[in-house]
Amino acid sequence: MRKTQITIDVELDENHIPEVITWNAEDGGVEKEETKAIMVSVWDEKASEALRIDLWTKEMPVDQMKMFIHQIMVSLGHTYQRATGEEDVALWMEEKAEEFAVKSAIKM
Repeated sequence: MRKTQITIDVELDENHIPEVITWNAEDGGVEKEETKAIMVSVWDEKASEALRIDLWTKEMPVDQMKMFIHQIMVSLGHTYQRATGEEDVALWMEEKAEEFAVKSAIKM
């Protein structure tokens, strides 16, 4: 069996607030790529629940965080459609993402 690795490094300030976040992905050719925000979800099969890590640096602008959240919402709809084949629900999720974009003032 082949293995690969994705790593996330977080530098914290004295108050344990992320200052620098970098990530590496061997197979993707990514090495110490800096980012301002990261969201990771994993499925805990035993507890039947999603576990999350949501981190962002002090330097992450609010307008970019709004765009980040919007793009994640859109991609969730795409992932849902690929995983379930339920196009109607995926479309509904995309519509909610667009409502978010308008409500958060990133789209008119």
